[in-house]
Amino acid sequence: MSGHSKWSTIKRKKGAADAKRGAIFTRLAREITIAARDGGDPDTNFRLRLAVEKARGENMPKDNIERAIKKGTGEDKDAAIFEEFTLEGYGPHGSAIMVSCVTDNRVRTISDVRHAFSKSGGNMAEAGAVGWQFDRKSYFSFPSSAISFDKAFELGVEAGADDVVDSGEEIEIYGPADAFKTIIDTLGKAGVQPAEAGLRLIAKQEIELGVDDTLSVMKVVEHLEDLDDVQDVFHNVKVSDEALAALENA
Repeated sequence: MSGHSKWSTIKRKKGAADAKRGAIFTRLAREITIAARDGGDPDTNFRLRLAVEKARGENMPKDNIERAIKKGTGEDKDAAIFEEFTLEGYGPHGSAIMVSCVTDNRVRTISDVRHAFSKSGGNMAEAGAVGWQFDRKSYFSFPSSAISFDKAFELGVEAGADDVVDSGEEIEIYGPADAFKTIIDTLGKAGVQPAEAGLRLIAKQEIELGVDDTLSVMKVVEHLEDLDDVQDVFHNVKVSDEALAALENA
């Protein structure tokens, strides 16, 4: 399960280098809007609080955040209605890929995702054909300088986590989906603020590929992530340090 936080760091660097700030804000706004459906107060709506914190971390303007919240709560009567769903597909070399989407036009999104798969050597799959290979998990990552691995492991066990991973510069914690609030509260009491926190689709079993084959799969992932309606992409390829280095230099 390792490598997720390193890939996220590489994505952030690439995003900044490519000046994709507008696209980042669009995704963040949609995430806030969806979360705000359960209430517009970040103090009582935990999912909204995380979405707002993520937006602030990307220096999203306060007005944009407030506007996105109003869309979700229904205060903005002219706002588009968004829905969220997950699409499934196959990448090169037997890889399995899950695509999390938020959109105001399902037909457009499905068409865009299908095209991104096909132009990159993959193809869409029927619902359930790929999803069985993944579990929905709570995921957290934070700098290893924030807390020792032994303490992080202790906190993870206390909160019901499944795994605590030392990824070098970062520590990652995985747990059951329903343990999300317990884990985040436990980290908070210990003074640890996660750099990333959310629910992810984690492959039950990863496949190992050579560097070139891994890069071909990640090319599909990047094409999918570039789509406006795609919030996140999950796959079952174990990304080696060599492949991560190649991705960073690509």
